[in-house]
Amino acid sequence: MAAVPGLARRIARSGVLPLCSRPPVWGRAARQPPSLLLTPCRTFSNNKILVELDESSGVATMKFKSPPVNSLSLEFLTEFCISLEKLENDRACRGVIFTSAVPRIFSSGLDITEMCGKSTEHYAEFWRAVQEMWLRLYGSNMVTVAAVNGSSPAGGCLIALSCDYRIMVENPKFSIGLNEAQLGIVAPFWFKDTFVNVVGHRVAERSLQLGSLLPAPEAHKVGLVDELVPEEKLQEKAVAVVAQWLALPDHARQLTKSMMRKAVLDRLVAHREEDIQNFISFISKESIQKSLRMYMEMLKKKKS
Repeated sequence: MAAVPGLARRIARSGVLPLCSRPPVWGRAARQPPSLLLTPCRTFSNNKILVELDESSGVATMKFKSPPVNSLSLEFLTEFCISLEKLENDRACRGVIFTSAVPRIFSSGLDITEMCGKSTEHYAEFWRAVQEMWLRLYGSNMVTVAAVNGSSPAGGCLIALSCDYRIMVENPKFSIGLNEAQLGIVAPFWFKDTFVNVVGHRVAERSLQLGSLLPAPEAHKVGLVDELVPEEKLQEKAVAVVAQWLALPDHARQLTKSMMRKAVLDRLVAHREEDIQNFISFISKESIQKSLRMYMEMLKKKKS
């Protein structure tokens, strides 16, 4: 899979620091024999992503830590790809749980500042990074579970859709969906293909045209998320789901996943440069730039 231009350079300067530590153990676990508390756990972190790998289970948790809303900036996308690549290359890791370290938000989606008032070169670099994030995640050999602990519009929804399984906090105040139409933006064909594969053609067609953001209960009803749980049970449930999937032979699961997703992945790979040029052409239109500027002004007024 083609790498983001300059990805190797960014890896070198990303500041990813491997550590060998575990968080403090409390309660019943603290009373266990010391031998049971020394389960190998490795952590690495950069500016936007925190990764914790439990080597005993082979499951990593990737936490988004880019307040206020975990927007998918070029820096975030680069660090996401770096972190995922490190886990893919780590034989100790077989599954990943994606969640947020920011309260009430999983990810707000693509960073609008990356798409407004920038050069065509910047738009190309940014969109290639968005593509790379999806290609790596949707095509990952690992078991991937989204533990959605807050609202997740647009690109945040795409991350969840790209996982093998989606668990969401059962809070009706949290919503999820591909709402690009509300901003006057058309969701790319590979966003659409991923959405259709999860919820079916009719639900996807209606939701994409309306730019719908579905409250958690409705998202569960249409199959956008697989399960709803109380917030305090989210991580525990995600770990249990990964364990269930990892109980199967890896080769059978991986080949089946590849068979189901290959056509969608191949379609973007075959039209990647064309997709970038289409994005540049679309996002550079004055009408779109005006719409984005108005949206940014609205956000500023809300903050004030």
